[in-house]
Amino acid sequence: MLHDRVLVRISPEDGERRSTGGIVIPATAQMARRLAWGDVLGVGNSVRQVKVGDRVLFNPEDQLEVEVQAQTYLVMRERDVHAIASERTEHGTGLYL
Repeated sequence: MLHDRVLVRISPEDGERRSTGGIVIPATAQMARRLAWGDVLGVGNSVRQVKVGDRVLFNPEDQLEVEVQAQTYLVMRERDVHAIASERTEHGTGLYL
């Protein structure tokens, strides 16, 4: 990866979900725009906050897709990441917004 780019694999959807009221929502139901979690597989040399192995929260609709060896990944700028969930807890809870 070059500059401030981040390579992300989208976490697989859980399929059907349950609402807080207990209603089952099928995987095919259209939802409002939602942010998605993904796993960082590569970062450019100018990326400062995100590390390989972090889970990041982002808007998947605004990103570029690339296919490598039949796997689909997203390429985005570091500034497009909304939050980072990582095992590094030296500065707090592990969820950085």
